[in-house]
Amino acid sequence: MSPSATNSTVNCNSSVNAQLASLRGQSFMSTAQLTPGELTGLLAKAQEFKATYSDPATKATAPKPLTNEICSMIFQKRSTRTRISSEVGMHLLGGKALFLSSDDIQLGVNETLKDTALVLSRFNSIILARVYGHKDIEELSSLATVPVINALSDKFHPLQMLADYLTVKEHFGKLEGLTFAWVGDGNNVLHDYMLAAPKVGANIQIATPVGYEPDQDVVEETMRLAKIAGTKVVMTTDPIEAVKGANVVATDTWISMGQEEESKKRLRDFAGYQVTNKMLENAADDHIFLHCLPRHHDEVDDEVFYGDRSVVFDEAENRMWTVMAVYASLLGKF
Repeated sequence: MSPSATNSTVNCNSSVNAQLASLRGQSFMSTAQLTPGELTGLLAKAQEFKATYSDPATKATAPKPLTNEICSMIFQKRSTRTRISSEVGMHLLGGKALFLSSDDIQLGVNETLKDTALVLSRFNSIILARVYGHKDIEELSSLATVPVINALSDKFHPLQMLADYLTVKEHFGKLEGLTFAWVGDGNNVLHDYMLAAPKVGANIQIATPVGYEPDQDVVEETMRLAKIAGTKVVMTTDPIEAVKGANVVATDTWISMGQEEESKKRLRDFAGYQVTNKMLENAADDHIFLHCLPRHHDEVDDEVFYGDRSVVFDEAENRMWTVMAVYASLLGKF
């Protein structure tokens, strides 16, 4: 790398680090708390980490800013991508991650959640938790004396949003002016998608069956943000209307963990929502397809899922680079 390129990289890093300085010592519960600058800064930092740590020429000598930092990862719900990306990401930055399943720790069961939060804070630099109820992660954050990361709750999934938006930015080179479409359940991932779209200057078009709409408080906040940003929000029950002209088409599982008993009813209610090439004929010519996984055939057919427009495995990889950006930002170490 030439000296001028090195100086340019340093200046870029300094600028991004300044954008993220306000996150130091904070917890990360949802996209709602991020300013537009913090959101774009996290994506830029993730891109920096990806360029450095995925390149064999620089990976071996890459800095380890989180050396001696420890993260306890509490998983009430099983996971593949969240666990692996969070654990490997901490390792790449020089830190260590400790996995705690529901067999190891049960929030508020064997001891009060307050006691657990205070004890974990003595041993760790940061806590990451994947929980059922959002109130659990909020309470953990309010009681812990170290930053807490929401790795999924029934209300929000901000780490997934970051990975998805990074994937879109990589593909199109921008986020501003794009149109996102969501087809399926009005769930936790969608909530963060909605809150992020106006913050990056993007439009969002959402199709959900009746009774599966996103939470009203998230809808209202998204509408407020979109009015300020001058972006568009469309809410419909028609998947064709939602994908019309969209650059990005995303869906998710229709049956999340804990909803298995509702599976037959949900499959009936979501009839007509499977993403197919026929549906995507209504999207923009340059559209891409996202799914945060795990995927079931009812949600998207094989032709789309494994097709040229699908970026789901880039999306899965980006879970690691984005959580690394969150770790570094909350700990203030780059």
